[in-house]
Amino acid sequence: MKKYLLYFICCISLCAKAQNSTNKKAQESFEDAQQYIRQNIFDEAIQQLELAVKADPKFQQAYIQLGDIYKRLKNYSIAKEKYQKAISSALTEARIYYVLAECELLSGDYLAAKNNFLIFKDKFTGENKEFISKTNKYILDCDFATQAIQNPVKYEPINMGFYINSEYRDYFPSLTADNETIIFSRVVNGNEDFYTSSKKENEWQKAIPLSNQINTPNYNEGAQSISPDGKYLFFTGCNRPDGIGRCDIYVSRKEGNEWGKAKNLGSVINSDFWEAQPAISPDGNTLYFVSNRPGGIGGYDIWKSTLTDEGSWAEPINLGKQINTPYDESTPFMHADGKTLYFSSDGWPGLGNKDIFISKLNDSGQFCEPLNLGFPINTFNDETGFIVTSDGTEGYFSSDIKNAGFGNFDIYRFKIPAQIKPLPISYVKGIVRDKSTKKVLSANVLVVDLKKNNPVFNDYTSAETGDFLAVMPIGSQYLFHAHADGYVFNSLNFEPKESSFNKTYEIEILLDRLEVGKSVNLQNIFFETNSYQLSNSSTIELNLLIDLLNENESLTIEIAGHTDNVGDAKLNQKLSENRAKAVYIYLIANGIAQKRLTYKGYGTTEPKATNETEQGKQQNRRTEFTIKTL
Repeated sequence: MKKYLLYFICCISLCAKAQNSTNKKAQESFEDAQQYIRQNIFDEAIQQLELAVKADPKFQQAYIQLGDIYKRLKNYSIAKEKYQKAISSALTEARIYYVLAECELLSGDYLAAKNNFLIFKDKFTGENKEFISKTNKYILDCDFATQAIQNPVKYEPINMGFYINSEYRDYFPSLTADNETIIFSRVVNGNEDFYTSSKKENEWQKAIPLSNQINTPNYNEGAQSISPDGKYLFFTGCNRPDGIGRCDIYVSRKEGNEWGKAKNLGSVINSDFWEAQPAISPDGNTLYFVSNRPGGIGGYDIWKSTLTDEGSWAEPINLGKQINTPYDESTPFMHADGKTLYFSSDGWPGLGNKDIFISKLNDSGQFCEPLNLGFPINTFNDETGFIVTSDGTEGYFSSDIKNAGFGNFDIYRFKIPAQIKPLPISYVKGIVRDKSTKKVLSANVLVVDLKKNNPVFNDYTSAETGDFLAVMPIGSQYLFHAHADGYVFNSLNFEPKESSFNKTYEIEILLDRLEVGKSVNLQNIFFETNSYQLSNSSTIELNLLIDLLNENESLTIEIAGHTDNVGDAKLNQKLSENRAKAVYIYLIANGIAQKRLTYKGYGTTEPKATNETEQGKQQNRRTEFTIKTL
């Protein structure tokens, strides 16, 4: 249901026919107030209504209208006072207790709110089931809030400082996975644009406008999501000439050091309705967003769309009752671990208005029941636009914390309590260069979760910077592959452990040009101990080798097997030969001409490292290929 529809149902005085006062002066002031109310001129309406109740202190309808106006203006303390005077001035319709209780709930007066909701339920005789349904929901909120306040979580918000915040409205932060770049929204003279800051010697620099390729002078840009590597920005743009609905989702890609022109994601993602607040998954394959399109559960729901094999977005799917409620959900944020979703909702039990919740994907790909982040992270105010750093230690949000900010909304950070932390991650960050010239390269960088056979990163570095950043959730093994036209690819393997939580693998990838004699260690070819049977996880690397051979049709290679010095030398030589032959057979079976391939087992004769350490032995157990002809 839409909260604004329910609001107008509840506002008795604005929907029902006004009751006359026997006091002529009071009635005249009341009627004058109606003219201002119809024009939404509330200051003048309040003045006339105050004159009405001064002339007739028992004028219940005037008190109700005053309460309604102050409630609409979110001045709940005065609204409560006016509703209470309405109740004490005459016989009272049940629904006055409802709007009074709402004001009490939305100002944190939970015990009084619950009492008045119960009075409303007892007195209400109407047929509108929405009232009873929402009343029951509000009573749950009162009970939850009372319990949450008695069990607060540790929470010490820190203002991000004047290099990030300003005298204007600063909000909706987003961070790259290395926590080195922040992008956020700022409203200046009514225009909403993106600003950005980067760290220098671990200190944030003065925020500057993001890019005139994204920011516009005539339209508002906001509610953004940055990919972990900082290369893609998904954001909300409203009322643009190329828009499909009132608000659409757009994307811009960073080319070198400059952002490209923003592009509307098209009619699969966007519709005639409202699409906004995108959140991109760390692998770039799933886009979460908020929409009020048909087929949802509430007014505004969280939806998702995944990239197809052809690179287009699939028809969006509602996240369902595990996340969405009959009320409103907003501001999703998928953490870099790829499994932890933070979002805001006024449908799940909370402290009033929107609270922030956490839900994690289980092994079957379903979201678990959301958990409220607790008090005082959540309060009776709206809490939205929440993100968490990649290392899971800090949360970032925006608020108008009184006497603590520079403007009416500032960005804050705080330490995340253990029970609401995401899963641990690591990431690989590097640059791709030509080995001889050290010039940066435009290269394809692919990182694959070998346990799930699922890419977690697949993109091209720019010719201007050559840099990349790929997130790797801890608990799996990852294939790394870098390849550029005219070069031999680079093969690496990562297996981050709990001990490497938040460890950055910083690497420089030096690619050799395709030349006779160049060798590549295939670090993602796997065999069982003392076996030459290829494991299933080896097929990804093998298929990448096939791609290289198909792209270079005159290329011929020798496949070589090597072992450490453990065991009998003759048996090791035979094992290494059989392993090289297994790769040879796989390549032929998948379309590579036999004449382009040879294989040989070298056993223990060509070690790359000492056999005195386990790490050295691991390096010596390897499968390679060497270019024989071009």
